[in-house]
Order: sequence, then structure tokens, then C-alpha cells
Amino acid sequence: MASGTLYLVSTPIGNLSDMTYRAVETLKAVEIIYAEDTRQTKKLLNHYEITTRLDSYHQHNEMGKSDHVIQLVQSGKSVALVSDAGTPRLSDPGDTLIQKAYEAEISVCPIPGASALLSALVSSPFPMGEFTFIGFIPTQKKAQKILFKRLREMPGLFVFYEAPHRINATLKALFEGLGSRAIYVGRELTKKFEEHVLMTLSENLEISAPKGEYVIIVEGDEAPLELGDDYIAHVELLLADGLSEKDAIKQVATLRNLKKNTVYMAYQRYKKEDDHGSI
Repeated sequence: MASGTLYLVSTPIGNLSDMTYRAVETLKAVEIIYAEDTRQTKKLLNHYEITTRLDSYHQHNEMGKSDHVIQLVQSGKSVALVSDAGTPRLSDPGDTLIQKAYEAEISVCPIPGASALLSALVSSPFPMGEFTFIGFIPTQKKAQKILFKRLREMPGLFVFYEAPHRINATLKALFEGLGSRAIYVGRELTKKFEEHVLMTLSENLEISAPKGEYVIIVEGDEAPLELGDDYIAHVELLLADGLSEKDAIKQVATLRNLKKNTVYMAYQRYKKEDDHGSI
């Protein structure tokens, strides 16, 4: 008997209209839907008149439930995994199930859709490029120190999730661990009271009367001296367009949110290495 398929179905992060046609069709067609919180998912299913059987799959039963799900798929049944909102596995259960699915060589199919991570990234004022998704920071001080020590000198952007009851403690921890940096805070994305705010981490930074779910994007360290080929190619393209080297470097630094001297030194090193390679 041929195996079924395990579908990872993205659901709305707030606005129910963000549900895709394909997601609705998939949830109607599968044998069973596994959800992190069946009460929350039931509201979504009722809205779209989806009558598929619903069962729980969360962090407290993930280890035991995974084998049962795999057995169902191996018997020829197709099942879907959803989280409370957004894309499964992003700070939600699912890692164990997917690992077992690959070990069992069964088909895994993502059904893309809403994501708080991507919604926040494209809404933030920071240049899009390299980013690191962290999710929820650990609550233990020792674990926080280990995390921030690793992040302190990394370039790019850092993306965090946070709940309202922890948002101010997290802002304080970010300042203590990373220092004063520009941050973007997105609250209640796609919902009625959606907010997008640009702030600067400081000792006294707080959000008054915090409500809803938050996405925090923090600027990383400035890019290292040896910038990637993409940055160098950007300078070269501007030079080809007729800009002077000085203006090309200045424009790349502005567009990429880098210090001008960082781009200048990286480009000079590139030229020097390129000259040596031409001998």
C-alpha cells in the first residue's frame, strides 16, 4: 500500500482572510488534522466549514504522538499539521514529527501561507538581507548570556517572538545583552490593532500596557571587513553606471545600512586581491 502525505499547513496569524484556497482544500481533503490547540483551530475550521477530524499535537504529547502519526501516513492516510497561527515548526511543535517522517521516508508537503516572521521582516525599515531567526529568548539568565555572547558580533538582523507578559523583560534583556541598537517592534500583525514601531534599545525602554503578540527585529553588528560577493558586486555595478568609487561606496553603505568605512576597506581589500590574481 502506498503511503499517504504529511502536510504542513500554514494558517492565518490573525486575519482569517489570509487563509489560502489551497490550505482550505488540503484541510478538507486529509484524513485528520493535528493541531497545537484544538480549541483555537476549531474556530478556523468552523469559519471555513471544514469538518475533518481534529486531534491534538503539542509540546507535551509530541514524543508519543509522532509515532502514531507516522503509522497513519504509512497506512496510506494523509494528515495535516497546523499550529495555533502561522507556519508550523516556527517556535511551535513539529521538529520530532518531521525528523521521524524523513526517517520513515514518507512524503512531506508544505502548504505555504501567513508567517509573522516574514510579515515583520518586510514591514521593518531595515535593509533586507541576512537575518537570524531566534524565536523566544530563554528565560534563564545564564542561557541568555550564552545566546547574546554568540549574537553580539554577528551581522544581519535578529528576529525574536515575544508574548505580552514578557515583552518588557525581553527588551531589558536585549539591551543588557546587545547594547543600544535600533529595533523594530511589530504587534498584532494582520489584526485590528496592528502596530509597527521603530525604537532604540535603552535601559528604561518599556511598552506601556502591553497586549497581543510581538515580533522584535534587532539590528546585528556591522558587517565584517570581508564583505560577501554580493556587496562587492553592488559597488562594481554602480561603478559601471558611471559613479565614482567614492559615491558608489557611499551609496552601498547607505542602502545596506553599513558604515562607509566598512565598505571602503572591504572594497580596497577586494581590489588588492584582484590585482594580485591578475599578475
